[in-house]
Amino acid sequence: MGIYKYIRELYKKPKANLGDLWKKRLIEWRKSNSIVKINKPTRLDKARSIGYKAKKGFIVVRVRVKRGGRKRPRLKKGRRSKAQRRKKIVGKSYKWIAEERAAKKFKNCEVLNSYEMAKDGIYYWFEVILLDKVIVRNYSGYEWVGDSKGRVFRGKTSAGRKSRGLKHKGMGAEKLRPSLRSHSRKGK
Repeated sequence: MGIYKYIRELYKKPKANLGDLWKKRLIEWRKSNSIVKINKPTRLDKARSIGYKAKKGFIVVRVRVKRGGRKRPRLKKGRRSKAQRRKKIVGKSYKWIAEERAAKKFKNCEVLNSYEMAKDGIYYWFEVILLDKVIVRNYSGYEWVGDSKGRVFRGKTSAGRKSRGLKHKGMGAEKLRPSLRSHSRKGK
């Protein structure tokens, strides 16, 4: 097994495998700010698989997002046959929200991708990989970074595409493209 496979195995059950180190990390992360720039990715296997390179211009940021509060508020008055209390109103995933917050903080960077690091009863932690537009556009294969403008806000990252329903093709996905809103407006 290579080193990345060992790292992957460790993070399948981090509480059991990492023990005290995992507890210390979570305590430290809870006390720190919600958006923290870190020197290198905590999960190297995951970061490398989604495009991270140990080069100048690749920045890793840990973002904390609060969980919960995504249910429809309860109707207070009147008798309703269908109160719709249990329905979640979710347009974006926590991951997409974390990417957007990182992009707002680092305005000169473009979001490449992100991955989940940990979660507890209150928070989610994600590590977001950002690209410095000025430096990275000179690397071969990354010329698109210089022309790109806020791809995370337009739902172009992996988390955004998943929330928009663009991971599906063929039968069952006819109403997803080019967007849900434009599909509903086609008949008008």
